Order: sequence, then structure tokens, then C-alpha cells
Amino acid sequence: MICPKASPKTIAVASGKGGTGKTTVSTNLAMVAANMGRRVALLDCDVEAPNCHIFVRPNITDARTVHVPIPQVDEKACTGCGECSEICEFNAVVCVNGKVLTFPELCHGCGGCWLVCPAGAITKANREVGVVEHGQADALTFAQGRLRIGEAMSPPLIRQVRSIGQDHAELIIIDAPPGTSCPPIASVKGSVYVCLVTEPTPFGLNDLVLAVGVVRELGVPAGVVINRSDIGNREVRDYCEDQGLPILAEIPDDRRVAEVYARGEIVTQAIPAYNPIFESLLSRIEQEMAR
Repeated sequence: MICPKASPKTIAVASGKGGTGKTTVSTNLAMVAANMGRRVALLDCDVEAPNCHIFVRPNITDARTVHVPIPQVDEKACTGCGECSEICEFNAVVCVNGKVLTFPELCHGCGGCWLVCPAGAITKANREVGVVEHGQADALTFAQGRLRIGEAMSPPLIRQVRSIGQDHAELIIIDAPPGTSCPPIASVKGSVYVCLVTEPTPFGLNDLVLAVGVVRELGVPAGVVINRSDIGNREVRDYCEDQGLPILAEIPDDRRVAEVYARGEIVTQAIPAYNPIFESLLSRIEQEMAR
């Protein structure tokens, strides 16, 4: 009997707000794992503003355009029955006075409109939403998405980025977009574990609470990394203790880290003293994943 191939462990690094240090954690975590001999894929799913490539400096070897299906209406064949408008939950197809109007930017590509059209007047067309780029950074597999300027919906592109590395990586690290809207949900959903990066400030706590609510709704276990841990107050730690959230690591407010980040360098490579912090973080996450 042939055993099914084991799925790679997927760790999503997320945050309730931008600027908490999410990219610092995801890039250093990926590099530390790769240096330990692990087959690692780093996926930058922050497709509106990808920046992991600045730090890992990959050699991009493949780029492909991503499309989503949208309706195309044959006005001569259309009877104006309005069934396409009734089935569309996103108002991407609207029937007004017997004339069908389409709004491609609102379309989620479900295909319902062309399936229910009794006259066969609606066919499938394609709309470009962005590009997926794929390459290597030494031993690290890397992929990122670049959302087309003006595009409103990023989840279809995020799903394409997330497909990279499934065949050969044993560990996938996702740099998710900040916040709690559809893009971070699309990035985090289906992960084995979520590492929530926050800071010990009132703003950090407020957005951590929102992010915790999202991952719990998705049913994904999570832990917290407190960045710039020696500023602010104890409210984040008290919240984590009250909610039973493990604090996976605490990273101090270190000017050297800010300088390295500003130069676009990996912290663990520029400041070797930070290697144990991220090695310990990886070990702690994998311990939590094994529970």
C-alpha cells in the first residue's frame, strides 16, 4: 500500500495591525529553519505590499499572471429575465429594465450567473488580478504575489501564492497581511498554527484581541510573539494569561534591529546573538503544533 504524502506544516505569521514586526518574525523564522537543514517555503501573502523579498533577496525564476473568471454577456441573446442578478450575492451582475450590467471588480468568480442563465447569454471571461512570483533564496523556496494596481480583491491571488511549496517543503511559513479582513483570513485559513505578532501598547492589545477572535473563529491554534517587549505595559501579557494564549517569544526594543531592518538585512545574520531567540521560537511553535 502506498502511504499518502504528508502535508507540510504551515505556520502563518499574522498581526491585528501593521508595523508590529510581522515581516521580521516571518523572514528570520524561515531563514533559521532553512539554516537548520529544513526544507522551507516562505510565502509572502501580503500581496498589496509584499516586502519579504527585500530581506531574503530571492532569485525569481518564474512569474505567472493570475486571472479570475468573470461573466461576459451577449446582449443579443439576453432576454432580460434577471435570474443572473438574483443569484449574485455580490451585486456584480445587475439587471435594470431588462438590461444586464456587470461589475467585474465585484465578481467573486463563482460562476452562478452563467449556470442559471436560461438563454445561455452569459459566458466565462477572464480578468487579471495580479502576478505570482516564485524563486529561491539559497536553500529557501520563496513566493510572493503582486496585486494589480486598483484591484479590490486579493484572496484569489493569495490562494495562488499559498499553493507554492506544497509538493516539496516540509515547513511553510506565511507572511500574512495585517488586520482581520478577508486578505488575512485567506492567508491564515487552513494553517496548522498562527503566530500573532503584537507589541505591549494599547493599540497592540486592541488589535491583538481582534486577531485572536478571527483565528478562534477559524479554529486555528495560536500563540503570541511580543515585539519591542520592554516598552509599554503588562496589559498584553495579562490578556494572554487570561485567554490561555502562550507567549512564544519576547523580542526586545533594540536599536540595532531597527538599523538592520532599515538596511533590508536579516536580523539573525547581521546580529548572531538573535539566532537563539528565533531558534527557540521555532522550537516552541512546533511543540505547540504537536499538541
